[in-house]
Amino acid sequence: MKILFDQGTPAPLRRRLDGHVVDTAAERGWSDLDNGDLIDNAEREGYDVLITTDQNLRHQQNFAARRLAVVVLLSTAWPKVQLRVEDIRSARDQIDPGNVREVPI
Repeated sequence: MKILFDQGTPAPLRRRLDGHVVDTAAERGWSDLDNGDLIDNAEREGYDVLITTDQNLRHQQNFAARRLAVVVLLSTAWPKVQLRVEDIRSARDQIDPGNVREVPI
């Protein structure tokens, strides 16, 4: 699975998602893109899942026709996020393209 981290997603999480390709928007040079362009680029580059902390994203974009699934973390704080890694993995594994799933943290 190919995963993209949006700005704000704690980078240490990538070590906990072993077995998948994980890139960040910053690494791809996409830090300054608005959400629509970021999602378009991610889909064009074959990403399966976007992991973000942007809680408004689901209200700003229509994901129904998208190939990308979105997992929203409800915190950016790594000490809190690391306690929910199993929930994040579960959300990542169970989400279908075009859907958004929030992980309460």
